[in-house]
Amino acid sequence: MGIGNEIKGDDAIGPIIARKLSELFHDNNDVAVFDGGTVPENYTGSIRKESPTHIILIDAVEMKKEPGHIRVVCKDEIAKYNISTHAMPVSFLIKYMETTIGAEIILIGIQPKLMELDQNISKEIEESIDKVVNVVFKLINSSKDL
Repeated sequence: MGIGNEIKGDDAIGPIIARKLSELFHDNNDVAVFDGGTVPENYTGSIRKESPTHIILIDAVEMKKEPGHIRVVCKDEIAKYNISTHAMPVSFLIKYMETTIGAEIILIGIQPKLMELDQNISKEIEESIDKVVNVVFKLINSSKDL
């Protein structure tokens, strides 16, 4: 699930990645991709219906790193990072999904550069978007062989 606000510059990371992954997995019935936008909690019912074993959340995360830095954010670390430009904090969303869905949840954070209204995605973020799409696509496709 991609999370983010498409009119706030690099905060559009999640929705852009969700669209790209949706195109790559459009013929794969084992993978569901959601663009949660700024209200990812609205998709928890649809996610629950999919009965996933794993959920990957992708969002802009202020980690005080170089723009475009990519990191898997551990649950214990979520509170120390600024993740939320959204209605519900991501930490609440994760706790809710853990208790109601029971899937393994992974948060991939990308350090934004610009998160102002009506900004375009920065160049550093464009490169990170492509990296995340490629890694997630390869990871999911390789897991079928396990």
